[in-house]
Amino acid sequence: MDLDFAREVKEVVRLIPAGRVSTYGDVAALAGMPGRARLVGRILGMIGPANDVPCHRVVNAQGRCAPHWPSQAALLRAEGVTFRPNGNVDLAIHKLSL
Repeated sequence: MDLDFAREVKEVVRLIPAGRVSTYGDVAALAGMPGRARLVGRILGMIGPANDVPCHRVVNAQGRCAPHWPSQAALLRAEGVTFRPNGNVDLAIHKLSL
């Protein structure tokens, strides 16, 4: 794994404020590697919960939370993020354009 890219991903994710989300693809593009959304997911998946990187604020392009992380939606709701009836984050309201 490219450690410089991993560092850039973490820096981009740290810029997402509470109550907002970004997508894996947007984070990849802003970190300098457009099209590497899955790599962003792997990098964020390796970060433990006790850190300064708000990984829970990154969702997929449809606004879906990570299926293996059941508390992600609760963390987002606690920050005021709303969800559509299909269970996805309402990206029209909460997606941040970094």
